[in-house]
Amino acid sequence: MEKTGKLYGVGVGPGDPELITVKAVRVIKEADIIFTAASSKNSYSLAVEIAGPYISPSTKIHILGFPMTKEEPLVEKAWMDNTKEIALALKKGLTVVFLTLGDPITYSTFGYILKKMKHVLPTARIETIPGITSFHAASARLNRILVEGEESLLVTSGAFGGSQIRNIKQVENIAIVKAYKNIKDINAALKEAGMHKKGVAVSHCGRKKEKIFDNLDDLETRAPDYWTLILAAK
Repeated sequence: MEKTGKLYGVGVGPGDPELITVKAVRVIKEADIIFTAASSKNSYSLAVEIAGPYISPSTKIHILGFPMTKEEPLVEKAWMDNTKEIALALKKGLTVVFLTLGDPITYSTFGYILKKMKHVLPTARIETIPGITSFHAASARLNRILVEGEESLLVTSGAFGGSQIRNIKQVENIAIVKAYKNIKDINAALKEAGMHKKGVAVSHCGRKKEKIFDNLDDLETRAPDYWTLILAAK
C-alpha cells in the first residue's frame, strides 16, 4: 500500500511577504500542490500572492471556491467537496500545502478543512505551521503594546457587530478582526465599554494600501473594507 502524502496548513502572515516564518517558506518551496480558498465569484487569492516569492514554478496551484452565503447546506457541501479534493492529492502521495492569511487556526478557513478531514481521510498526516496574526502585526506596526503585566486581551470578530464587546467585563484590551460591515455598532459598543478613545484601526496592514485611523469614527464614512482591524483599550 502506497504511503499517503502530508498536508501542511500554512499561515502566510498579515500581508508582508517578509513576515512568513522560515519553516513556512521551506514547506511552501517543497510543496507538490498548493491549495487555498477564495470566493466562488473570483479566482484571486491574496495568500498565494503573499507566498508568491517562495512558490516553485513547478508547483501546481489550486484555488478552491467557496460560496459567500449563510445558507448552511451550500457551505457544508462546499467544505466537504473541497476537503475531498485535498484528500485525493494526499492519496497520491503528494506534499500538500493549504495557504491561509495570518495564522491557520485563528479565524481561518483551514480550521474547517481540519474538521472535515477527520471524516474524509481520518488517517491523513497533518501539520499546522503557525503564522503571524493581523492583530500582532498591527500592534508592531504602531509600536503599540498589545498587553502587559496582569492585563487580559480579548480577540474577537466584528463581522456581526459589537455583541461580543458588550459581553466583556474585566478585559483591558481588545483586538477586533473583520471590523468592516457593522462598524457603527462596533463603535457604539466600544463607547459603552469605555474603550473607544484608546482605539485605533489599521487597514491592509503591511500592504501598499495600508491606512491607519486614529479616530474610529472615520471608519463610518468610508466603504466597508474586509482587511480592517481595530485595537482598543480602556
